[in-house]
Amino acid sequence: MCGICGYMLLPGRQQPAPPIIERMAEKLYHRGPDGTAFLHRYPVTFGFTRLSIIDLSGGMQPLTNEDNSLMLICNGEIFNYIELREELRQKGHTFKTHTDVEVILHLYEEFGVHFLNRLNGQFAFALYDEKKGQLFCARDHFGIIPFFYTMAGDGFVFGSEIKAILEYPGIKKELDLVALDQVFTFPGLISPRTMFKGIKSLENGHYLLLNRDGQLTDHEYWDLVYPEIGHTDYAHPEHYYVEKLNELIDQSIRLRLRADVPVGCYLSGGLDSSLIASKLMHLTPDVRRYSFSIDFADHSASEADFQRTVASMIESVHSEKLFLESDVIAQLPKTIYHCECPVKESYNTASLTLSRLVRDKDIKVVLSGEGADELFGGYVGYKFDKIRGMMAQASPQPKNGEHALREVLWGNEDFFYEKDYHLFSDEKKQLYASSLSDHFHEIDCLQHFIIDKEKIRNREILHQRSYVDYKLRMVDHLVSDHGDRMAMANSVEARYPFLDKHIAEFAYQIPTGLKLKDFQEKHIIREIAKDIVPPRILEREKFGFIAPPSTQLLKKNHEYINDLLSYDAIKRRGYFNPSTIEALKQRYSEKDFKLNIPFESDLLITVLTFGVFLEQFDL
Repeated sequence: MCGICGYMLLPGRQQPAPPIIERMAEKLYHRGPDGTAFLHRYPVTFGFTRLSIIDLSGGMQPLTNEDNSLMLICNGEIFNYIELREELRQKGHTFKTHTDVEVILHLYEEFGVHFLNRLNGQFAFALYDEKKGQLFCARDHFGIIPFFYTMAGDGFVFGSEIKAILEYPGIKKELDLVALDQVFTFPGLISPRTMFKGIKSLENGHYLLLNRDGQLTDHEYWDLVYPEIGHTDYAHPEHYYVEKLNELIDQSIRLRLRADVPVGCYLSGGLDSSLIASKLMHLTPDVRRYSFSIDFADHSASEADFQRTVASMIESVHSEKLFLESDVIAQLPKTIYHCECPVKESYNTASLTLSRLVRDKDIKVVLSGEGADELFGGYVGYKFDKIRGMMAQASPQPKNGEHALREVLWGNEDFFYEKDYHLFSDEKKQLYASSLSDHFHEIDCLQHFIIDKEKIRNREILHQRSYVDYKLRMVDHLVSDHGDRMAMANSVEARYPFLDKHIAEFAYQIPTGLKLKDFQEKHIIREIAKDIVPPRILEREKFGFIAPPSTQLLKKNHEYINDLLSYDAIKRRGYFNPSTIEALKQRYSEKDFKLNIPFESDLLITVLTFGVFLEQFDL
């Protein structure tokens, strides 16, 4: 993994002073502390910061093809590069390095832009074709690796993180209020929006083409699209799906172990990370294993006993960090700086601390369990959908404004996601300052595009939720601000075995009854795990990764928190109603008040981290 940045000038525009690209790359140093390189060839300039994982001595970028007419910078990994290299060699291509991403250059020579579905990996890249005068940029299938861009006055500017783009002359730092409303409303931001107006996040499974005249087009090359009702073909017995998925998971882990440095794993104490760790023991019996976990001082949130059970079983060198409420406060500024957005839970601070632990142990790569919940029905919402369906059949309810809004949002008036958005809109409106609430319709994210309803409509209810969770929770939150950004802040690469293209494409062939069976979530994953994961892990209830909510932070009476949420600070910033925030603080501080996470939004955490965001980016 690395940091990439650069720009392509419009015709006739002059090259900015050379220090610009250096300043952009400097903002990405944490993503690539092992080396920096640049390429200047009008009208493009590329900057690269390297975290060396494959081909430690020869993998520096930018890379060029045989005649130097193609130039590439890529952040990420192509896990099936060995197979692709062999195929390309047989077609007559020669390679200058042993690095994995060089296959992109030669695939482009062979297939043009139509090779992205041949890549099995996590990547974001920019490739300049000098003969065509065309810039080609792409982001991986699941959006694991970030890619941001904007059109400046004199050209196209891009970077792995927004802070690099902000170094380019003439880029304005202007807040996108619809994006802020997205953070309040959904699990996080929704691509292509960012917190900065005019700066976009390239969507997962998309690529951009910029021609020499400055015309920019956006194209989708892949998405996780479930079959419509009546178009499914569940023709096999259960053991077929279990065995096939088990093979794909093994294959995915093997590919993600390709590295010239040791690979560790995160242990949360839950099923998914425990399955990955257990398979590591079987797939790499002679390799030293490393595992890492976070423990919480609050006993009700601690999973240390389960984490240690798995670590002991796989005989790993296990490292754990006790995370305190005071650590949340201490880590907030750095967390939000790297997220580049406010967040609605504090657990990113724990993720940041965990990646620091990994780096302190001189490990650069870890495997993590994200993706299984979205692909195989792992959240409590899947159970609630089933209960709601049974209740609706037994006692149909009259339609109301929420049903009409669901039809607008999801294309299905009966699909319930997280909360009653009709009522929540009223709650949000009271939260904002009058200067915003008086024009609430303009910033209300529900009035703007959220998701492609045609990919939800007429699907089984579990598949509807799976698609929405994948787009809104996983792509733009769990593997972005919570995943890549918190790992790379400490120069650590996270790899996700469940987020393998072949696993995802097999997941939508699996009958929904094998995902949620008799109210047991992720049934098929449990079937795979039952012979290798400790029984006490299999038998425990699902337990989300929960760090201290704002209710606990308020009770610490910390000066930094108090200042950020003070009446005067809220009034001075002008985004929220200070009286409403005071009322929320009072309510959250009551002795008998308990925030019902994950069903109730921690509004104060979002207000708090938004204040930190404004400070970090001088807005």
